[in-house]
Amino acid sequence: MTTEGAPTRSLRVLRERAPLKTWRDQARAAISSMSALEAALELTPSEREGTAAAIAAGLPLSITPYYAGLIDPKDPEDPIRRQCVPRAEELSESDGDLRDPLGEEAYSPAPNLVQRYPDRALLLVTDRCSVYCRFCTRARMVGRDGGARSEERLRPAIEYLRAHPEVREVILSGGDPLVMSTPRLARILSLVKSVGHIELMRLGTRAPVVLPMRITPSLCRTLRQFAPLWVMTHFNHPRELTAQAKAACERLVDHGIPVMNQSVLLRGINDDAATLEALFRGLVRARVRPYYLLQADVMRGTAHLRTPLQRGLDVMAALQGRLTGIALPKFIVDTPGGHGKVVLTPDAIVRREGGKTWLRTWRGAEVAYPDPQKTPQNSGE
Repeated sequence: MTTEGAPTRSLRVLRERAPLKTWRDQARAAISSMSALEAALELTPSEREGTAAAIAAGLPLSITPYYAGLIDPKDPEDPIRRQCVPRAEELSESDGDLRDPLGEEAYSPAPNLVQRYPDRALLLVTDRCSVYCRFCTRARMVGRDGGARSEERLRPAIEYLRAHPEVREVILSGGDPLVMSTPRLARILSLVKSVGHIELMRLGTRAPVVLPMRITPSLCRTLRQFAPLWVMTHFNHPRELTAQAKAACERLVDHGIPVMNQSVLLRGINDDAATLEALFRGLVRARVRPYYLLQADVMRGTAHLRTPLQRGLDVMAALQGRLTGIALPKFIVDTPGGHGKVVLTPDAIVRREGGKTWLRTWRGAEVAYPDPQKTPQNSGE
């Protein structure tokens, strides 16, 4: 494991290659080739095969020097490494795998816009990320669809929003909106804000996790101008909660920008109660609200990172009662085909009989809850 103050071989190599102080330095020095990856890590044959395929035709390779510095270069099962280094398993398909697992293309009423719910819409403002996660639900388009969207390219989406007052919320995503410059991002936020009936914006980003130096005071002041705006970030493992990452989250909160986290349940990375408990407690200490624990989407080539649904239910049952409600997220399945999110909970109802419902508590006790008795007042008589 990596500790602060004792950088791994990967980080030492990257520090020799390029300055790392600013987020733009980090972006320029990102690992994006086989040779750079081999200089940082001791690759397995599976990683070499997967990386070659990714560079040739699949979801691109990109790892910031900062994030690479969290990886144990000798451990192929390192939980940070498995999130961002390709493997040969990505070349395999399983039953049920989909190219577009959330049906976004079918629910796209205008270019770069997805509307799966009546009151909110997703605006895809770029296809670029500073780190490409190997479980990405948009692997079909990220990293290879033209980069940041111009205001002109987003114009049809904005006109659609103007024509549909039932849409009250817009989520900016991609790709990662924070790979764009602050002025460009501000122009897009202004464009969305100009639609009078939009009440709320969310910004989905992994920058606090993989590029925390992007969260500058200047950026925070810019985002604050568009309140109410929520930042939705994406920590998956407690080792990602470095001092820099926590400071980035706290800087956003100090500027009046609420931060919530959406973790993905990943096999062999965070699919145990102890790991997630440490993650969720760490997030709350950094003033980040754990919002969702997401079952991994059925994206093509990601079966090796997915868990059975029961695994998530078992983990949530183990966490119930051990964590304050502030630290306990909802366990969510975003159903294949774009049919929407479903909240799953461990089965707490044991049976119903005689006007009572028997519930199983987090300690395993079975407790009866009585229904109210009928009276003239509540029976309608």
